[in-house]
Amino acid sequence: MFELSKALQERVQASVSQLGAALTEFKNVCYANSLGPESMVLTDLIWGAVPNAQVPDAHTAGPSAAALSEIEIFSIDTGRLFPETYDLIERVQQRYGRALRIYYPDASELEGWVGANGINGFRDGIDQRRGCCAVRKVEPFRRAVSGRAAWVTGIRRAQSAGRAMAAPVAWDGEYGLHKVSPLLEWTEKDVWEYIRRKGLPYNVLHDKGFPSIGCAPCTRAVQPGQDPRSGRWWWERSESRECGLHPRPASPLVGFSK
Repeated sequence: MFELSKALQERVQASVSQLGAALTEFKNVCYANSLGPESMVLTDLIWGAVPNAQVPDAHTAGPSAAALSEIEIFSIDTGRLFPETYDLIERVQQRYGRALRIYYPDASELEGWVGANGINGFRDGIDQRRGCCAVRKVEPFRRAVSGRAAWVTGIRRAQSAGRAMAAPVAWDGEYGLHKVSPLLEWTEKDVWEYIRRKGLPYNVLHDKGFPSIGCAPCTRAVQPGQDPRSGRWWWERSESRECGLHPRPASPLVGFSK
């Protein structure tokens, strides 16, 4: 492990400052950990020590770096994750000595959907796939953010055309709270430099051609140079390849209030 480059230190400082500003502004903030590479970075920024990162402290009426660790980190177990993803959850919890809060699909809703569509009915059409995502991922997410003022996401502009238009802070009308995206300007190189230099855990499938990992039946490896998200729901057109948590760019805010 080595010291972060100056450019990456600046990225880190900007992201931590944004997290601190969100905590000051919205108070009740949670982080939806998708267990991807960006999630490992954000988990470390929230739960781990960030040397030299400048976060507003008591003298500036903002939270300290330690206060960021009070942002609840949760994840969603859809019931169809890769074994390697479950292994990652355990390694993350061991590293930080803290437990991710895990949300699960509603059992009766899931039983009803599978009964009506079949165990792999998500491959029968776009409506069926979105229905599966709604039951396995979106509904648990709604429960997870219920009552919160803001949620943190690890999306980056380079991931897709839709995400390229995202705002750093936006009102998410779909879920009724603000959406904060501290890694929007990070590149894939930035993410992996941070992971490697900090020695963070990550999903071993990333070393086997899986740049983007979701449910096992809906994710496959991609060839070098392909769109990183082309392995997700590969039987669909690229513009439809979202699970529903990020359906469209939300209404932007100019910034945090002073």
